[in-house]
Amino acid sequence: MKEMDDNTRRKILKGEKTRRGILERAVNIASVEGLNGLTIGKLADDLSLSKSGLYAHFGSKEELQMSTVRHAREIFYSSVIARTEDIDDGILKLYALASEWMDQIADEVFDGGSFFAAVCAEFDDRPGRVRDLIEEVTGKWSAVLEKEARLAVRLSELKKSTTPRKLVFRIQAFVYEANRRFRFNRNDEVFAIAGEAILEYMIRNATELGRKALNEN
Repeated sequence: MKEMDDNTRRKILKGEKTRRGILERAVNIASVEGLNGLTIGKLADDLSLSKSGLYAHFGSKEELQMSTVRHAREIFYSSVIARTEDIDDGILKLYALASEWMDQIADEVFDGGSFFAAVCAEFDDRPGRVRDLIEEVTGKWSAVLEKEARLAVRLSELKKSTTPRKLVFRIQAFVYEANRRFRFNRNDEVFAIAGEAILEYMIRNATELGRKALNEN
């Protein structure tokens, strides 16, 4: 019985490794060609796998798309949020999150730049489960940024007149524009420009305490 259990465990681990490898490729294809360009047939050909094998993992194109978005979320969180865990909450963490986000795009963690910028543009007017998941993921990311902005106000690092949602909106606009220009022009100087713009805007809304923290960072 023990040998049978070990065999089952090995099969499960092998299946999980195969599925992860499929999704690693899927997120990069989707970031360049879109989720609708991601088909089980194309992915099977790309990875030299059988269509039946891929169907066994996902069952449908929609489930493949959903799994791809979830995997992209995992990659995004590990390469952005996890890297700021040791930074104190508030204005410094807010700036660090924006910086790590841009670094992820500049480093081309996803082949197509910002995965979620791409799929948001693709699914903005396509109702359904995939769009709902994209909205949930991007909404939670906005909430993470807004939480730090609210804490910065509470910690007297940002002025009380600061509206966290508006501040985060500006930060996201700078990052998305840097992503767009980088994808078009392949000039990574846009990230330095966006970083300076974000810092200047945050300093403009910061208290003396917040400005000191940002200038010393």
